[in-house]
Amino acid sequence: MDMIKSLFISASGLKAQNGRMRVIAENIANANSTGRNPEEDPYRRKIPTFRSEFDKQVGAEMVELGRIAEDKSDFKTRLEPGHPAADENGFVRIPNVNTLIETVDMREAQRSYEANLNVIEATRKMLQRTVDILRA
Repeated sequence: MDMIKSLFISASGLKAQNGRMRVIAENIANANSTGRNPEEDPYRRKIPTFRSEFDKQVGAEMVELGRIAEDKSDFKTRLEPGHPAADENGFVRIPNVNTLIETVDMREAQRSYEANLNVIEATRKMLQRTVDILRA
């Protein structure tokens, strides 16, 4: 039964990391999304969080994607006098997204996803070997 638990735990990790990658992809896609006028805020970076919850059916702690928080750091500005979102001094507020940080976060999420896949594959192989031994 512990091998079955490991499958469920790894599956919850896959789902959580998938959600994390979706949030990171949204941040990267909107890294240059400014407001349409000087009063409108540009895109604000989103931060995925995780939470642990006990699953009574499985009898184990499962990881889930928690709430999606907004990064409250200040927006950057760029001098672009002709832009529709430029203020009276010609500065445009741009999103607080750093694509380098997002890329590193994406790579970390991919590695966590792959680690969970490896656990599932190893567990599947062990279960198959157990069935093969029992048949013999």
